[in-house]
Amino acid sequence: MVTGEFAEWTRHFTAQAEWRERTGDPDWARGARAPGAVWRSLQRFQVGEDGDGANLIGKADAAGDGDYAAAVRLFVAEERNHARLLARLLAAGGRPVLASCWSDRVFVRLRRLLGMRTELLVLMVAELVAVRYYRAVRDGAQDPLVSEVAALILADERRHIPFHCRRLRASLDELPGRAPRVLTMAGWRALTLGAAVFVALDHGAALRRLGVRRARFVAEVRALTGPVVADVLDRTRPLPVPPAGPVSGPAAAVRRYPVTGTAGKGGPAAY
Repeated sequence: MVTGEFAEWTRHFTAQAEWRERTGDPDWARGARAPGAVWRSLQRFQVGEDGDGANLIGKADAAGDGDYAAAVRLFVAEERNHARLLARLLAAGGRPVLASCWSDRVFVRLRRLLGMRTELLVLMVAELVAVRYYRAVRDGAQDPLVSEVAALILADERRHIPFHCRRLRASLDELPGRAPRVLTMAGWRALTLGAAVFVALDHGAALRRLGVRRARFVAEVRALTGPVVADVLDRTRPLPVPPAGPVSGPAAAVRRYPVTGTAGKGGPAAY
C-alpha cells in the first residue's frame, strides 16, 4: 500500500492551482489563427482532455491513501483545466468544441477495463503522446495565443509523468516477482507505440502543418518510454520530486523536465 509519500505532490498541485488563480488566463481577446487541420486536431484533443475523472478518483479513494486521493483530485482538476483552456482557444479562433470523438470513447473504455494499475498505464500512454503533441503545437504554431496555450498545457503534462511513475512503481511492486513487472512494462511500451502511430496517422495533416513528420513524432514518443520504464522498474532509481512551489510558467517546467530522452537511458530529468 502507498504511504504518505504523495503529500508533497498534494502540496505542489495545490500551489500550482493557486498560481493559476493568481495569474489568470491568456488574453483571449486577441484572437487566434491556425490552419484548418490544426484546429480540427485541437478539437479532438479538447474532447480527450474533457472528462470528470470520477473513475480514477474512485479507484484512488479505494487505494486507501488520503494523500494520493487528494493528489489525484488535483491532477484531474488540471486535466479539466486543459479542456477549458482548449475550449477558450477554439472560441478565440471561431471554432466550436466537439460533442464527442470516437477515439476518445475507445480510450476511456480501455483504461476503465480493470483496476487502477491498468487505468494508470493507459493514462500514461496519453501523457507521453500529449507531451510530444503539445510541444509540436507550441513550437510549430505561427500564432502567439495558440503557442501560449500549448506551452501551458505542456508544462502540466510533463509534471504529470513523474507523478504517475511514483504510483505505478508501487503498484507493480505488488506483482509476484520481477518477470511480471517487466512483461507489464513491455506490453505498455507496445501500447504506447501503437497509440503514437495512431495519433501520427489521425493527426498527420496537423503535424505536417506544425513541421513534424509522422515518423519523427512516433520515434520521439517511443524514446520517452525508456526513462518511464526505468523509473517504474528500478527500485533503486531516485524518482523525480515535484518542485517545492508552483511552476511559475511554461519555461520553468521545460527546464525541469526536458521533453527529449533516449530509450533505456536518462534520469529523472529525461521526461
